[in-house]
Amino acid sequence: MIKERIKIPILFLAGGAIYGLVEILARGWTHISMFIVGGICFILIGGMNQYIKRDIPIAAQMLISAGIITLLELITGVIVNLWLGLEVWDYSHQNFNFLGQICLHATSLWVFLSLAGIVIDDFARCRMFGEERVSYRLLP
Repeated sequence: MIKERIKIPILFLAGGAIYGLVEILARGWTHISMFIVGGICFILIGGMNQYIKRDIPIAAQMLISAGIITLLELITGVIVNLWLGLEVWDYSHQNFNFLGQICLHATSLWVFLSLAGIVIDDFARCRMFGEERVSYRLLP
């Protein structure tokens, strides 16, 4: 079906655009690597409800999402900032940072921002691709 073929690319583009917009609003600019990370994160975060298990409490989804985003930022940071030297971001001035690529402060922000990503992804999958509507529970 055509919808299935275009679903992942559309979600990737939407996630990349949203992530880039968050970066522009937060610090005034972004980088193409952040678009790519955002697209991948959006697909993975949305996949929790669609491909893993539909009854994961929203609080757990938010924590898992923050972990996914943080891990992808670490991988991307090592490649883009440390190996290629592009200096897209540097958290070395933050407490509890790792290699200057991730930090506890940013991860805690992702916990809360991921709620928007989860809801937007679920809404898009329901409205655009006819997937089942998701109902949320805060706790198990």
